[in-house]
Amino acid sequence: KTAMAEATALREKEKAAFDALLGDSKANLVALDKAIAALEGGMSGSFLQTTAASTLRRLVAGNKDLDDDDRQTLLSFLSSDSEYAPASGEIVGILKTIKDEMFASQKDAIATEEAAVKSFEELTAAKKKEVAALSKAIEAKLERSGALGLEIATLKNDLGDTSDTLEDDKKFLADLEKNCATKKATHEEEVKTRGEELVALADTIKVLNDDDALDLFKKTLPSPATSFVQVQTSSATQRAKALSLLSSTASSLRAAEGRHHLDIVMLALSGKKVGFEKVVKLIDGLVSTLKQEQADEEAKKEYCNKEFDSTDDQKKALTNKIADLETLIAEAQESVASVSEEIAALKTGIKALDKSVAEATEQRKAENADFKDLMANDAAAKELILFAKNRLNKFYNPKLYKAPAKQELSEEDQIFVNNGGTPPPTEAPGGIAGTGIEVPAFVQLSASASGSKAAPPPPPETAEAYKAKGEESNGVIAMMDLLVKDLTKEMTTAEAEEKASQASYEKTMADAAEKRALDSKSLNNKEASKANLKAELEGFEGEHASAGKSLEVLEALIMELKNECDWLLKYFDVRKQARAEEVDSLEKAKSVLAGADYSFLQRSSSSRKYLRSSA
Repeated sequence: KTAMAEATALREKEKAAFDALLGDSKANLVALDKAIAALEGGMSGSFLQTTAASTLRRLVAGNKDLDDDDRQTLLSFLSSDSEYAPASGEIVGILKTIKDEMFASQKDAIATEEAAVKSFEELTAAKKKEVAALSKAIEAKLERSGALGLEIATLKNDLGDTSDTLEDDKKFLADLEKNCATKKATHEEEVKTRGEELVALADTIKVLNDDDALDLFKKTLPSPATSFVQVQTSSATQRAKALSLLSSTASSLRAAEGRHHLDIVMLALSGKKVGFEKVVKLIDGLVSTLKQEQADEEAKKEYCNKEFDSTDDQKKALTNKIADLETLIAEAQESVASVSEEIAALKTGIKALDKSVAEATEQRKAENADFKDLMANDAAAKELILFAKNRLNKFYNPKLYKAPAKQELSEEDQIFVNNGGTPPPTEAPGGIAGTGIEVPAFVQLSASASGSKAAPPPPPETAEAYKAKGEESNGVIAMMDLLVKDLTKEMTTAEAEEKASQASYEKTMADAAEKRALDSKSLNNKEASKANLKAELEGFEGEHASAGKSLEVLEALIMELKNECDWLLKYFDVRKQARAEEVDSLEKAKSVLAGADYSFLQRSSSSRKYLRSSA
């Protein structure tokens, strides 16, 4: 927009200068028309008293291109009070020549102004298109910026929610670890207490079942018929009580919860030939097996929890990695697309630059050819006019006549002439009308100039009396000088324009070469950057595929782990409680059986007392 404003200001300035120039030119042409009409009508005296004469006087005085002699002649005429003698057309010829020059200058100025207006309009249209394109790009960028801002705000909100959730999860984890630690300590205390209890019972049974203890009890008890556990009872009754105790416990258990262990003991007790020692031994083996199973399941539970934690952590890490890789892949794809567009734009620009360089070169060649044609034609025309002027001077002004240079003889011809010989005949000059001035080879002659001239009109019947026209010849010679001056000026202007055009062309070519080198370098850098981005994108895609496969394998592993551990974790507490009850029942049955042979109590028919009523 700044460039458009500057161009508009410059155009307005040029337009004002053109309007002023055009107004002066029109006023001067009007003055010239009045002067020529007055002179041709023989009213020079009245014309000199008009404002047009003053305008013409200022024009002649300020015209730097006018020859000094012509200027002096015109100023003398314009300042004279005498009537103009139309016998000589010199003044009118000079004024017409000035008019033609001013008209041509005015025409050139109008053409230049029209070209400037057209160039300004094209520049303005191009700048408006550029402003529209840039405005559209700015709107797109603003829209994208707004979308990104909204997305960032959304992500920040999600981050805040996630942070809050993370804090809650951390608190829950801390509470869970604290509760688990408390439960673990309680469990360990219970296991320790139960172990100490079992050790105490085992030691007690060992002491009471010792042979020496049996002999001592037999000696110290009131009656040798008394029993350690009970009085006035039989082994069948003790067997029945143990079966009843085991049966009541087995009725509350399922087969999957270890009921088969009790069934084995009950089956052994049901057989009358199996002694208590074997049943007790069987109970001890079953209790040991149950404890080992419990220890194995606890180890299995710890293994499952550890594996679940490990696989969950791995799954979260892989999921986060895949999400990060997807973000990187999207960014890399966007970068590759952006670089591809820039590469296409650079290639298009380089192609357009090469085309403009070729067009400029062809235009420069055409302009140079036109310049050479113009210079050759003007030089030939100038030489021809000077030849014609010299020929007129030979007749009208012999003092100003310049004889052609004498023919220089060759060394051989000079020796021949010096010895009294006749010089060789001079060849007739060729060229235009025998002047020796050659027409440039590239100038096309019209058909009338090549020999197909129409027949000349018949000569007059009688010739008029000869009268030398010296005054008219001076006007013609002056017109020839003016033509030569115009040709010289045109050649000088053409040389300056050619030099300026060549310098501008060379600068344009240098700028184009520099820009092409920069664009080519930028294109190479962009292509290298695109290759690196593609390699990086392929790496991200490879890592994404590998992470996806790893996640699939991990999910399969998690599924296998769930199939293996879910049932155990679900029924762990139930199975532990059932196994504890089973062990308790076995221990009670063992205590009952142990009391069948060894008793501290007196016989009673109404009640029975045990060493331990519950385990």
